[in-house]
Amino acid sequence: MPQDKTGEAREAPGNKLAVLRKHPIFCDLDPEALDQLCRYAKHATLKRGAAIFSKGDPGNSLVAVIRGTVKISISSAEGRSAILNLIGPGEIFGEVALLDGLARTADATANTNCEIFVIDRREFLPFVRGQPALAMKFIELLCARLRWTSDQVEEVILQDLAGRLASALIRLTEKHKLAPGGRTIAITQQEISEMVGMTRESINKQLRAWAGRNWVRLEHGAIVVLDTESLQALAGSGGEDG
Repeated sequence: MPQDKTGEAREAPGNKLAVLRKHPIFCDLDPEALDQLCRYAKHATLKRGAAIFSKGDPGNSLVAVIRGTVKISISSAEGRSAILNLIGPGEIFGEVALLDGLARTADATANTNCEIFVIDRREFLPFVRGQPALAMKFIELLCARLRWTSDQVEEVILQDLAGRLASALIRLTEKHKLAPGGRTIAITQQEISEMVGMTRESINKQLRAWAGRNWVRLEHGAIVVLDTESLQALAGSGGEDG
């Protein structure tokens, strides 16, 4: 189980039941099932940069994000990194290895200070077998993950830098259901370069060009999407923007 910098996992401040009841994956459980899940969920707080698990580790737990952002990534022996996903509040991760019992396929790292719940596989699998509605949510989640991966592969193969970057920005705003009129994505240019597979310098040049058109605004550690329609049109055309 992940631990915070004190080396001790702490119980959630406030009401654990209330937190899980608001979580989109678990919110429809009946009160008795929710009480049971509360007994299984172990709370942890993590500092930015803390490792939650590494590629190749046993898939022995499911993780629900309560606060902060978790980075799912892979890296090569030469030190190159690629970010596969950013997991935010209300989302879960680690479900693939949890369900098939095989090793983790990527690294999970606290991208910000985080608050999470960890549920052990030995307790969760028997629990979910008795909750058909929850099992369906996991099927839907796995389908969404597959679509996300398919979109990423399509972008890398078929789109140029501008199209890939536009697609990534649109996907991130939609994923987190950000309010229109000022869509702030808490991501650095280095992180988004690792998502789209281009250098940070190329990303910076393209973002500055879009900032000059008022499509985006660049902030410290964040990108604000101002013109969603133009980015969507560019993503749909495959790119070729200057």
